[in-house]
Amino acid sequence: MDFSDEQIERYSRHILLPEVGGIGQQRLLDAKVLVVGAGGLGSPVLLYLAAAGVGTIGIIDDDVVDLSNLQRQIAHTTKSIGNAKVDSAARSIAKINPDVKVIKHKLRIEAANVMEIISEYDIVADGSDNFSTRFLLNDACYFAKKTLVSGAILRFDGQVATFKNYPGGDKDGNCYRCIFPAPPPPGTVPSCSEAGVLGAICGTVGSLQATEILKEILEIGESLSGHLLVYEALGTTFRNITVKRDPECPLCGENPSIKDLSIHE
Repeated sequence: MDFSDEQIERYSRHILLPEVGGIGQQRLLDAKVLVVGAGGLGSPVLLYLAAAGVGTIGIIDDDVVDLSNLQRQIAHTTKSIGNAKVDSAARSIAKINPDVKVIKHKLRIEAANVMEIISEYDIVADGSDNFSTRFLLNDACYFAKKTLVSGAILRFDGQVATFKNYPGGDKDGNCYRCIFPAPPPPGTVPSCSEAGVLGAICGTVGSLQATEILKEILEIGESLSGHLLVYEALGTTFRNITVKRDPECPLCGENPSIKDLSIHE
């Protein structure tokens, strides 16, 4: 480890932690994390990973900043309206930690490009806002043997989960399909634009996501793998639900059905 004086000062509160120290901070500096979505969840994830010193951060988003985003998407400002979210988020990251390498993917992730994109990263953070992307990332990360840290929010509720039950990973863990076998029929689950969301919820859930990503990089504490953390803001309650692998899961079950997976569409 050969930290500069500036790095020692910047990361001093991490280095003071026995669970992190200089070795752990070097792990963060060497890590590569892909954040899918630079919106409500992606914003706090990106900013906290950058502040923590994660050395390489990829951002994937094909959208532009809209005025209605600013109630919750804290990586963007009023001056960013009309700009690509990946560009706006990259500028915010540079203001927090200019040493972070940012890789911008100004596109929509899909079956044709997902494996190539995630191959360059150690961990994938899912901050997407649609089920098709969630299932695609789950399937792709399983086959690519990448740890996936997923967050979701709607109205006053949020949830966080870590999936790493890929071959050679957590054999007692589960995948996203073990909880939700298939995407819900179109129109049955409203989006945030239809049902609304309390902006600060994004900060709560996104911060939890960032924390779990840092724990996975540092290999400290207890992983959320095999659990679903559910947050309900109106009652200020957290529930940590144990989730077991589903033997009937089409992805990681005893008789997987590859043809039914989004990665092969």
